[in-house]
Amino acid sequence: MTRATARTPGRPRSERAEKAIIEATLDLLAAESGVAGVSIEAVAARAGVGKTTIYRRWPNKEGLIVEALAAVKTPLHDPAGASVRDDLLAIARTMRDERGRKHARCFWNVVGGAEKHPELYARYRQVVIEPRRAVIRAVLRRGIERGEVRADLDVDVAISMIVGSLATKTPMEELPDGYADTVVDTLLRGIATE
Repeated sequence: MTRATARTPGRPRSERAEKAIIEATLDLLAAESGVAGVSIEAVAARAGVGKTTIYRRWPNKEGLIVEALAAVKTPLHDPAGASVRDDLLAIARTMRDERGRKHARCFWNVVGGAEKHPELYARYRQVVIEPRRAVIRAVLRRGIERGEVRADLDVDVAISMIVGSLATKTPMEELPDGYADTVVDTLLRGIATE
């Protein structure tokens, strides 16, 4: 039997069921009760699936929530453009565009409840936030190596300035046109070599 014709035991995974589960989780997270309103039972009922369907994919509620939140964020790919400015603009514009997505407020419900759910937030930070910060870190370090950015730059502070500028407003507040560009250009005035 070839690998293509080999069948794993049990039912094949349904992509439609998985999407419904993620969507149901995000809907529940976006509600006023946030994380507290999410349970495997509530997700199953809202998605129209059995609890076992959820447990086959995720070991617990926290794993499900983290994956659902990751689905809202666009993976940041290392842009490797012609300059540190071009790369930072690509990243900042991606982050700006995410704010307009349907479930953008879910992030606020998780971050706002971080003290109540420290393990969930730590996992979210590890799985979603840190890989994104690593991309920005690589761009800034490349800028240092090219001589575009000051060698004494505190990279983590610069990352916080970019991310914080784009994330501090609530998702309901629209960012003005050109805001991401202004953030990058303002930062570069302080960290660029010239």
